[in-house]
Amino acid sequence: MAADIETETEPAPDYSGKAMLGVLGLDDVLSGGFVRDRLYLLEGNPGTGKTTIALQFLLEGARRGERGLYISLSETREELLETARSHDWTIGDLITVYELIPPESLLDAEQQQSLLYTSDLELGEATKAIFEQVEATKPARVVLDSLSEIRLLAGGSLRYRRQILALKHYFARQGTTVLLLDDLTADALDKTVHSVTHAVVRLDELAPDYGAERRRLRVLKYRSQRFRGGYHDFCISTGGVRVFPRLIALEHKTAFVRNQLGSGVIELDALLGGGVEAGSSTLILGPAGTGKSLFAIQYVLAAVARGEKAAMFIFDEELGVLLERTRAMGFDLAGLRDQGQLTIEQVDAAELSPGEFAHLVRCQVDEARAKTVVIDSLNGYQAAMPQENALILHVHELLQYLNRQGATTFLTVAQHGLVGDMRSPVDVTYLADTVILLRYFEARGQVRRAISAVKKRTGAHEDTIREYRITGTGLRVGEPLRNFQGVLRGVPTLVKDQALLDSDQP
Repeated sequence: MAADIETETEPAPDYSGKAMLGVLGLDDVLSGGFVRDRLYLLEGNPGTGKTTIALQFLLEGARRGERGLYISLSETREELLETARSHDWTIGDLITVYELIPPESLLDAEQQQSLLYTSDLELGEATKAIFEQVEATKPARVVLDSLSEIRLLAGGSLRYRRQILALKHYFARQGTTVLLLDDLTADALDKTVHSVTHAVVRLDELAPDYGAERRRLRVLKYRSQRFRGGYHDFCISTGGVRVFPRLIALEHKTAFVRNQLGSGVIELDALLGGGVEAGSSTLILGPAGTGKSLFAIQYVLAAVARGEKAAMFIFDEELGVLLERTRAMGFDLAGLRDQGQLTIEQVDAAELSPGEFAHLVRCQVDEARAKTVVIDSLNGYQAAMPQENALILHVHELLQYLNRQGATTFLTVAQHGLVGDMRSPVDVTYLADTVILLRYFEARGQVRRAISAVKKRTGAHEDTIREYRITGTGLRVGEPLRNFQGVLRGVPTLVKDQALLDSDQP
């Protein structure tokens, strides 16, 4: 049995001097949040979640006793309050929502110039109204929504830049942390504010050919501060925005004992040189119906028998069908789940981003302390990926992370075809520590199954091919097939004048 894993912990970074946004995951991406008393830009097309993040930014400040001010040039006060209510938030006394141009003024014939023209008078009035509201509320955090309206009032790039600089210097004197929102509807190519603000966060929304929209963000710049680069998936649900920081395996270091772990099937363990090692990854390859999931479940059952916890992430098979067919073999996965020894997650690739899936896996390993993880299958995982190259990178980081946490991982891949030349939708064999190959072959008018270990980094393994059967009580692995050649091609031939041992057992 593997020894308890001791995590090499590093001193927690000091984020006390920063203004945290209160967005799960985003503060991690920004190394603790925003440096105080600076100007920041949050940009993205309409519907990407800017308003939600801005409200979370103010609510986090209110939770810490800081007064906040939301200045809206595009949404009404009631619309903002409705957004807050949809997330079960209450805008307390520490947050002021100020609608710069009240709706009733748009109906007043004497006030029709409010936002419809770009005169000096209108821009000056808008700026004056902003300053007056700041003087009145004395906020520590300010949200200005949105810059598109300021850009239209300015009428030109030069005047727009001067106006943003004026706002920056004014707020710097006030000791205020300001978040500017830009919906990119006026001029998406105008990068004027990028050079003025202290940091820029860009929100994107992707629309796949099938399935729900995917959202991701990227920090374009952050002056004098370290941040987590690249794209990070995020989602909007009741309760606000949740960001799933890009997984970097090198950041997670653990110390553990690489014990050899058995499957409970003597012949299978013999094929693998005694078993697989803790903290290693095993790839199970084979065409549909060869029992890839069943082999992975065998290791899950062995882990639970050792007193460890396990987690299964099912992409392809309907969970009820899996539980029913394994129950018929005597495997009570539902009972193990109810006892808290096994977590089974049904994953819908059309609704889940790769970053969110990696977050689910991390929660099972970090919080539930799962030591055996099954991903069934990579075919379903690939469906969640926009490109095959991205899949390989995601799988690489995920496997490296799991290995460093001492978790033993099993992945399945359904190959194209049934017999003969097999094709994999994606080649990840070089990433796995152990590769198990499952095949159909024909013998004496019957379709049979064969298993072989083609790779094992962490020790010796048999170079034989064994026949196995899926019975009503589970897997039965037999002795090596020494009288055949061509088994992996699907049509073997006898190499000796000796019949294949034909019995009820392999």
